[in-house]
Amino acid sequence: MRQAMVSNQLRTNSVSDARLVAAMGRVPREAYLPETIAGLAYRDTALPLGAGRAANVLIATGRLLNEAAVSPSDRVLLIGAAGGYTAAVLAEIAAFVVAVECDPALMAIARRALEGNARVQLIDGPLERGYADGSPYDVLVVDGAVPKLPQTLIDQLAIGGRAVSGIVDRGVTRLAMGQRSAGGFGLIDFADIDCVALPGFAVPQDFVF
Repeated sequence: MRQAMVSNQLRTNSVSDARLVAAMGRVPREAYLPETIAGLAYRDTALPLGAGRAANVLIATGRLLNEAAVSPSDRVLLIGAAGGYTAAVLAEIAAFVVAVECDPALMAIARRALEGNARVQLIDGPLERGYADGSPYDVLVVDGAVPKLPQTLIDQLAIGGRAVSGIVDRGVTRLAMGQRSAGGFGLIDFADIDCVALPGFAVPQDFVF
């Protein structure tokens, strides 16, 4: 089923980074999910994790990581670790991953599944705060959709660092990417794809005259 996912979901949907495709073909996603849904690991839909959370759609995760263009020397900040699957994939292609998760039950799954993985540091805390103590990062990956990337996370990127995230825009989710420069930061949409919402991120207030 994992190889079918690679062939039918990734390769047919512009996931072209050979190192990423190989990593997603190796990492057993079922090991990073609650046992009750492990058999659904390679479905092309979001998977309910309980407490209002869901594992991101595989193609959304694949497209985000593909656009991030992660290199073997990169330090990555992952927001929304869930059960640890995306952290495990990133650990295959990056130098080090700091993965933040706020849900205790999901953190327990991630700790168990990632035990002994020296390339991943799990951080238990609010997703929107990231982990400034480990910054600066070369890449920021938000494995889900948020209304807006908070400045707190952007500030943890190195100058020249890349960010990818799902963005919720008037009920529609889009995937977006950006790069931090000395002059600022901006995101550009690159795909309209279903993406799970992450908790804890404030909705931007509309301007009022």
